[in-house]
Amino acid sequence: MAVAAKNLPVPDLVPVRRALLSVSDKAGLTEFAAALASRGVELVSTGGTFRALQEAGIPARDVSELTGFPEIMDGRVKTLHPAVHGALLGVRNDTAHMEAMERHAIHPIDLVVVNLYPFEKVRAKGGDYAETVENIDIGGPAMVRAAAKNHAWVAIVTDPEDYGETLNALSENSGAFPLALRKQLAARAYARTAAYDAGIAGWFAETLGLPAGRNVSFGGSLAQSLRYGENPHQQAGFYLTGERRPGVASARQLQGKQLSYNNINDTDAAFELVAEFDPAGRAAIAIIKHANPCGVATGESLVSAYEKALACDPVSAFGGIVAMNRPLDAQAARAITGIFTEVIIAPDACDEAIAIVASKPNLRLLLTGGLPDPRAPGRTVRSVSGGLLVQDRDNGQVGETECRVVTKRAPTPGEFADMLFAFRVAKHVKSNAIVYARDGATVGIGAGQMSRVDSARIGAWKAGDAARAQELAEPLTRGAVVASDAFFPFADGLVSAVEAGATAVIQPGGSMRDAEVIAAANERGIAMVFTGMRHFRH
Repeated sequence: MAVAAKNLPVPDLVPVRRALLSVSDKAGLTEFAAALASRGVELVSTGGTFRALQEAGIPARDVSELTGFPEIMDGRVKTLHPAVHGALLGVRNDTAHMEAMERHAIHPIDLVVVNLYPFEKVRAKGGDYAETVENIDIGGPAMVRAAAKNHAWVAIVTDPEDYGETLNALSENSGAFPLALRKQLAARAYARTAAYDAGIAGWFAETLGLPAGRNVSFGGSLAQSLRYGENPHQQAGFYLTGERRPGVASARQLQGKQLSYNNINDTDAAFELVAEFDPAGRAAIAIIKHANPCGVATGESLVSAYEKALACDPVSAFGGIVAMNRPLDAQAARAITGIFTEVIIAPDACDEAIAIVASKPNLRLLLTGGLPDPRAPGRTVRSVSGGLLVQDRDNGQVGETECRVVTKRAPTPGEFADMLFAFRVAKHVKSNAIVYARDGATVGIGAGQMSRVDSARIGAWKAGDAARAQELAEPLTRGAVVASDAFFPFADGLVSAVEAGATAVIQPGGSMRDAEVIAAANERGIAMVFTGMRHFRH
């Protein structure tokens, strides 16, 4: 065997004479392998992949012929051998490497085709602990990383979607692989193994209830390339992490245009909000625009909840996202399709409702199969320059027993019910958040302001607009309760809410001026409770 001189330039084109195929996902395998074999490429394979090639009549060698060692331990050990990894890692313009390969009868492998054990699918379907662990691939990532590291000489393919590109490159280059594509495939390979390992780490953290540690990783697989991000000049994609949480990521889209970046973000916000309300109790509807609710309500039926939610801000609801905590029924479908709506998301839908929505072909209908648990642990992540902000999901909920009455007047049972409703909604409103509620429905929302008093005023102003649009004698904030996601730093925000007609207030408390705020509430004869729990949402 000829020995290469050390440190010669890496060639642009590397002929593919031998390929190693070891895939969990057999989609397109036999066609791809047959095309390689027709080019005279020697195929080496493992386990189920080797059997699939044999059944298809495609000539291939079992990897044990290379290693001189059989697969053992139920296939856990088959490719972790110098005959394989030496063939992948040998630097072919390094004299010492080539001498070692010749001395140990290691023959180069030019193309590696590997996709990994279906860990993400097993996790997503809720496999038990032992089954999930068994689907953690070891040999596959080792081969992928080895081939990707040595991309100067070896091409690595990790996804059946790359089979066509691979064959085209071989056709265009007389059976050789260009360096530029080898580099790209190597980059994809490391992204794949990084996402795979991140999924494993995430599953362990989720299963064992571990806090974020010294190292944290997040990864996902591309579910959808998006036309653009928040704005047309931004590229974007939608990636799935494998978390078992019903929502936009797990939903079936029955109809409508492709979801946009903003659609996905708003739909997630809507469904997470509506999941705060147990469907075994009352039906709940949330209407969302730009990740903020413009109306939320509960009712005896979905249609009654929808009508109350819509009444809160009918102008903003135009072109919004509608989420519900029960399967979509025909009556609700008729009401929702009465105005322009971008997305409907529900746990399920009856056939009649699906047919009604079908009359609006651009309206997206998403069915999730369930509701996310608002109390379940989880993590959220946000990027900052040079880093990540990682925190627990806000899964806090407050009940009547957690609330402390701090005013002379205690709230009535009806006020207390509305206060708890409003506080759950406020958890999903951008800070500073003020939510007016009455009879299980929002009647005014102030969101995302730099000043809490401005949020209180905006909520009242929007309630006034809604009252005029519906020809009501006065805004529904008269006799409503108000929820604040964080404490009132001064009494002015509370005073603005009272001026709007609020009779009771729910807030976390904890301000240096709590006494001043309590005194202002007592002077005006309203009830106020402290929850001790804040719900900032930036």
